Amino acid sequence: MPDHPHGPRRAALSRLRRRPEAWLFGVIVLAVLFFGAMAPGFLTLPNVIDLLETYSVQAIMAMGLFVVLVSGGIDISFAATASVSQYVAALLAARMGLPAPLAIGLGLALGTALGCLNAALIHFVRIPSIIATIAMMSVTFSLLMYFSGGRSIYDLPDWWTTRVTFYETEMANGDLVRVTLPIMAMVVVSLGTWALMNKTAVGRQLYAMGGNTEAARRIGISIGHLHFVAYGFLGFLAAFAGLLQAHRVGESVPNAMANTELAVLSAAVLGGASLTGGIGTVPGVLLGIVLLAILQNGLNLLGVSSYFFQIVIGLTILASTSLTVLSSRRGRRHRTLGEAAHA
Repeated sequence: MPDHPHGPRRAALSRLRRRPEAWLFGVIVLAVLFFGAMAPGFLTLPNVIDLLETYSVQAIMAMGLFVVLVSGGIDISFAATASVSQYVAALLAARMGLPAPLAIGLGLALGTALGCLNAALIHFVRIPSIIATIAMMSVTFSLLMYFSGGRSIYDLPDWWTTRVTFYETEMANGDLVRVTLPIMAMVVVSLGTWALMNKTAVGRQLYAMGGNTEAARRIGISIGHLHFVAYGFLGFLAAFAGLLQAHRVGESVPNAMANTELAVLSAAVLGGASLTGGIGTVPGVLLGIVLLAILQNGLNLLGVSSYFFQIVIGLTILASTSLTVLSSRRGRRHRTLGEAAHA
């Protein structure tokens, strides 16, 4: 009997329907159509490029958080890490006159060290990741505000604040479209994170550890080593994002990146990264960032209060987490029924 001609197509569609990225892409298309019709100026190239640059810093931090989530942990302190690294590098560059490679290198090293300190607290002291990182966030951010007095640094050196443009064109209406350093950095970091998680043994081990830590330990995976890789990677990217943020705005503000944790976390879980570990993709996280950017920009153009966007973020985390838990329960029930049938 010949195979059904639509069998492979139906199987492909069925697999596609189970991918959170597919649903997310559909929601993004609907949101673009809605805001394009309702908000004048939304569907313009300058607005799209502005959105990309504005959210490039959050996207870079989301890549680091994605790695930690896949490993089965969570980190709430990355925004504080970004602020501390940025401010210390600004002090070294603006007050002590350190050259660019040294100031940037020390800023990145500080962020990586703070990430590794989180890993040490989680692995050696056995503190749950959410408790350890909340405590670290409180300590590092409070120290920053205490010693800085909340004062911003406005006289950053020219090498830091000079706009780096890779491509520029002028639209018919006179608007300029620029592809700048933060956008290119976001692209490079995303590709690098994808390669780390999909093309290296460390990436596969992180997925295995997040899926089942005990099973990963029994097959010889070094759990402690992977903790330092995941949290150190997030600390490095948080510091990098902090330096880029100062480049974008031309100043270092101690509390400029406060309260960005929820937006980055919601983008990661919205893109399919599981809060229970072992699941998630780089394209999914990027789509999550894109959707949040569209919602915030579209609501702003429609004159909706910014407080409403915070409601959207909270509901997003709630809905995404609920769907992940329900999907996990359904998967376990199907596996149990399958094992019972074969017993």
